Amino acid sequence: MAFPIDLRRCQILGLAGTAILALGGETAGALPVRELLAPSSAHAALGLVGVYFGVVLLIAAWLLLGRLVRSADPPTPRALLLVLAAWATPLLIAPPLFSRDVYSYLAQGAMVDAHIDVYAYGPSHLGGPLADEVAPLWRHTAAPYGPVFMGVASVLSGATRGEVPAGLFGMRLIALLGVALMAAALPRLARHSGADPAAALWLGALNPLVLLHLVAGAHNDAIMLGLLGAGLVAALGRWPVLGAVLVTLAALVKAPAALGLVAVVLLQMRSGHHPAKAVLTTGAASAATTVAATAVAGTGYGWIGALDTPVSTQNWALTSLLGRATASLLEKAGSDLAPLAVPVWHTFGLVLTGVLVLLIWWRWRPRPVYALGLSLAAVAAFGPAIRPWYALWGLFLIAAAAPSTSVRHRVAALTGVLALAVLPSGGPADAGQLVLAISGGALAVVVLWQAHLAAQAPALGRTA
Repeated sequence: MAFPIDLRRCQILGLAGTAILALGGETAGALPVRELLAPSSAHAALGLVGVYFGVVLLIAAWLLLGRLVRSADPPTPRALLLVLAAWATPLLIAPPLFSRDVYSYLAQGAMVDAHIDVYAYGPSHLGGPLADEVAPLWRHTAAPYGPVFMGVASVLSGATRGEVPAGLFGMRLIALLGVALMAAALPRLARHSGADPAAALWLGALNPLVLLHLVAGAHNDAIMLGLLGAGLVAALGRWPVLGAVLVTLAALVKAPAALGLVAVVLLQMRSGHHPAKAVLTTGAASAATTVAATAVAGTGYGWIGALDTPVSTQNWALTSLLGRATASLLEKAGSDLAPLAVPVWHTFGLVLTGVLVLLIWWRWRPRPVYALGLSLAAVAAFGPAIRPWYALWGLFLIAAAAPSTSVRHRVAALTGVLALAVLPSGGPADAGQLVLAISGGALAVVVLWQAHLAAQAPALGRTA
């Protein structure tokens, strides 16, 4: 007997999930330092259990919604957008979750507002309460973001006068604007690619990673992806120059979006433009946008050198893991080459990424949106650093242009795993926290199973 599914049940279940995880985040989230609780405290432990309970409910609601989208009577894109709004609402007033990066954004914005070079100094140079909120690992690291985002962060800093609560809320609203642009672009990109707009919205906008990391975590990847999606939509229409401008603005938030310019060129060629004209038009629009945006932001061109900002060697990127394993083996063998292991693997990852991107564009050039999604997925997978929300770089466009249902199924499975991969505090996990997180998720599974059995009982009774 199948679990009864309708849009209202999915909406309520997902809303319960985000509400519970937002409530749990009040004691277990990435709180300001003066509000942080010891992980061993009862309130923090209960909050951690609650967050993972809520995350599992959200994942379950999303998967059930996916079944409904694939049914004979799927919800309309408008109805799915209303579900997204409902699920996101509790997260708007929650503390930052799953990362402390938003504090870095605020500190860097304050630095630009104070005319401190964010590409030469880390937040420690700013000093004061905002710098104290930044994770110790990044206090002495220059900003890796482009002038568009630094300009936005600077305006927000001036508007909020450096107040942390107002800054956090403002940064979350900016991220929400990015998510809104993503949601607006997905149906149009899907129609162009011959895909189902409702399925694209389900996978690309209602995805738990979007809610957990772009909304609750307020990551600037939301603005990057929103501008990228809007640029591709413009390029699909009669505005290739506007498309190049918007994609360039996305790249001036985070550099990987620059690959979108290749898609803009190919889309112009598909519309009948000569290749040379398409390249020149896109290049000129991109160059002019870069100069103008850098001038308006007032950051100078230090962001070009910041593209190679060092990453933590302890991150969980594939090349970092292989580098650490190789270094360990070399140390045990008494080799002096151990310190070179991680840099060599990182270099290999970059070379492999370049080769894969070339192969992807050669194979999928008739489908530029899908090729771009695969390329960004390769950049995230084999780059020197990775975070769960980096998966959204490729997932967003794969959702819009995947050529088969099986691709969407694999991406959905990856989403379920990554949604559980980070603690709500954004810090490393110890054994006790892992036990609490697993307990919260297991409790949610038990509750869902009991609800399933309860839903079956009346039907079984009528059959008997």
